[in-house]
Amino acid sequence: MSSVSAANEPKTPTASAPQESQLRGNLGTAHLLFTVLAFNAPLAVVVGFLPVVIGYGNGLGAPMAFVAAGAIIALFAAGFTTMARHLPNPGGFYAYITAGLGRVVGLGSSFVALLCYYFMVIGSYAYGGLVLESLVHDTYHGPDIKWWVWVLLLAAIVGMLGHLKLDLSAKILSALLVCEIVVVLVYDACVVFQGGASGLGASSFTPHNIFSGSVGIALLYGITCFGGFEATTIFRDEVRNPDRTIPRATYLVIGLVTVLYAGGAWVMIQAVGADKVVAATATDPTGSFISSLQTYSGRVTVDLVTVLLNTSIFAALLSAHNITSRYMYNLSADRILHRSLSRVHRRHGSPHRASLTMTALSLLGLAPFVALGTDPSKLYAVLVGIFGYALIVLLLVTGVAVPVYLRRNRVAGANPWNSAIAPALALVGLAVSVVLATQNFNLLISGSQTLANTMFAVVYGTFAAGVVMALVYRRTKPEVYARIGRQ
Repeated sequence: MSSVSAANEPKTPTASAPQESQLRGNLGTAHLLFTVLAFNAPLAVVVGFLPVVIGYGNGLGAPMAFVAAGAIIALFAAGFTTMARHLPNPGGFYAYITAGLGRVVGLGSSFVALLCYYFMVIGSYAYGGLVLESLVHDTYHGPDIKWWVWVLLLAAIVGMLGHLKLDLSAKILSALLVCEIVVVLVYDACVVFQGGASGLGASSFTPHNIFSGSVGIALLYGITCFGGFEATTIFRDEVRNPDRTIPRATYLVIGLVTVLYAGGAWVMIQAVGADKVVAATATDPTGSFISSLQTYSGRVTVDLVTVLLNTSIFAALLSAHNITSRYMYNLSADRILHRSLSRVHRRHGSPHRASLTMTALSLLGLAPFVALGTDPSKLYAVLVGIFGYALIVLLLVTGVAVPVYLRRNRVAGANPWNSAIAPALALVGLAVSVVLATQNFNLLISGSQTLANTMFAVVYGTFAAGVVMALVYRRTKPEVYARIGRQ
């Protein structure tokens, strides 16, 4: 991806969004934290992703993969949050890349961000419908209702909450997330207090095990599990005191995700046993976790996790919907998308038009897969893989944009650490991650190399479409071009 210096871009008064279309809210640090953390679906990750990292990643060294991923993201956040204090723009990746690398790269990247979050929403709908179908029919022996019918119910609830003030969604997400975390911590405590399968050990932290198996796959999954942390800046207009709230929430998300997943991976290794866990998780990732959960916490906890897995997916879906709606809102405010999508509800201060459009597009996006009889679990795996790959690419490009911006502008609070050293270290880790993600993309999407190549074409073709549109606007509609990123 080529860069265009933002210093040479034209600046006009039209580059600012009209005040009447500004979102409104009153989120504090805790609610912003839970709103963003819900996107990660902690319980779903512990049940479905941690065993995969152990079984197919670096085995007993899996906890350190999450620590390494957390360290890379924390280094990235040092410059990211410094820039956030100086750039009062709720555009997320879109705003930061535009500010650092120019409108052409910025618009191309914004299209990729919108695409990957859209795919995440569709995938979450499919998986949410599947787990609801299983809960009602398999667990409670209720009627056998197709998964896509449950998707319609989820869409109605998510659409309604997306229409209302973000504060309400934040409260619901906070309550659901607390329940998830409590259950995970109860399981962790039960395993630790009972001493695991054969006593607690520290084999996960030896160099031999840290670098065993496929370190690349473990790191890729680890970074993917941090997805959505940058959304703290997306909600800038809807939080109290954003200059303080956003950095606090960002670091808290990174810290909690690191501890929760690294600790959870270590606990699972102790629960199954260091000599058996790799084979067990490779054979049956989710089943191996559920089995250990019943062994240490009892059947009641298993039943509770079955229910909370549904609420975890719902919380992730609602959070992803809110994030994607705000990407659409920002592109509309800049007149890239139709201007009606930047309408703000007079009472709720929400992007209600963008939210409604997002709900409709999600259902339209799922319709062909329903008609073709696609397995929703496979669809989810593919779409989450695309999201993870696009996220890592966007992090890398933003990681270049941030130090460029901080160096070009005299930003209060910038120092050698957060403007140069930390971003440089993060770039090394992110560059390695992009190379690994490209080499192992077929594993990320659980598909063939042909499917992987097709998805590469979709991701980079989307970026190219944004670049072409920016270049066309620069020549034919300079007033629209000047608005890109609201610089």
